[in-house]
Amino acid sequence: MDTIELLNDPALFELNVTLLEPKLKHPTIFKHFDALQPGDAFFILNDHDPKPIYYQMIAQRGNVFTWKYVQQGPTWWKVLVQKNVADNGPTVGELAAADIRKAEVFKKFGIDFCCGGKISLKQACAQNNLDASEVEQALLEATLTERKATFDFSRWGLDFLSDYIYNEHHRYWYDEEPVITELVNKVADHHGTNHPELTVIKDLYSTLRQELNAHFIKEERVLFPHIKDLVRAKHQDVYPINSALPNIDEPLQMMEADHEAAGDLLKQIRKAANNFTLPADACNSFGLMYHKLKGLEEDLHQHIHLENNILFPKAALLHKQLIK
Repeated sequence: MDTIELLNDPALFELNVTLLEPKLKHPTIFKHFDALQPGDAFFILNDHDPKPIYYQMIAQRGNVFTWKYVQQGPTWWKVLVQKNVADNGPTVGELAAADIRKAEVFKKFGIDFCCGGKISLKQACAQNNLDASEVEQALLEATLTERKATFDFSRWGLDFLSDYIYNEHHRYWYDEEPVITELVNKVADHHGTNHPELTVIKDLYSTLRQELNAHFIKEERVLFPHIKDLVRAKHQDVYPINSALPNIDEPLQMMEADHEAAGDLLKQIRKAANNFTLPADACNSFGLMYHKLKGLEEDLHQHIHLENNILFPKAALLHKQLIK
């Protein structure tokens, strides 16, 4: 049953979590989700946004479900949670990783191939209310165009790719963060009275800043060294590694949950900024702030794409090969 049919199904179970003890809310949601068959779903009803359980499900179950808001406040939040049907075809993330031209098509249609890239093309079209045949035709036409010269990240060694992500994307953040922070605070302080959306942007950016700083530390101090240890183990024929290197699946899922949270904040910033459209009375600092925020969004999308769709899956596969 597709998502539209599920939304109109009067017999679909509705879990009102406000009736549960606080300590039982998340375990009960997990219990109902785990009991679902692929393609089945249920509703979550709550008196506030249940987004925290969404991130927890990403971290503990992976990107194997669809989360669709039916109602978003102010009194009640209702969400459709559906367990994805297994699809043997490539995910949109894999399609984008294999051919940058297809990534451009996904951008055109608003298909998320980085944070939400672990679903099939059919599922992505359904989630975005797109005509799958139209998207497939656009993908076909894209493959007939001349391929632009670009890096083939999928062929890089995992240790080299980790270093590239640090030097290209982490360093970008460390260089740009002080500038963006100063601009966001300055513009909000000077224009916040006439433009209340700036206060919203300032708060969202502050949260994003804290989360990115913490996330990058985890990658640089734990995850990237761990991936390099895996590569060394392979090159030195250290088989099996067993307890020498811990299981990498759970850390990767936690990183992907962080990516989901960052992606959600980016969407909220773009929405508050009206797609970074400047108001008529915008000063130069206002324009520069939007320019910098848009650049940060583009850089983070590429950063997350490289990790979710190339680095993480290959690292997980290498770990499995080493422990055989």
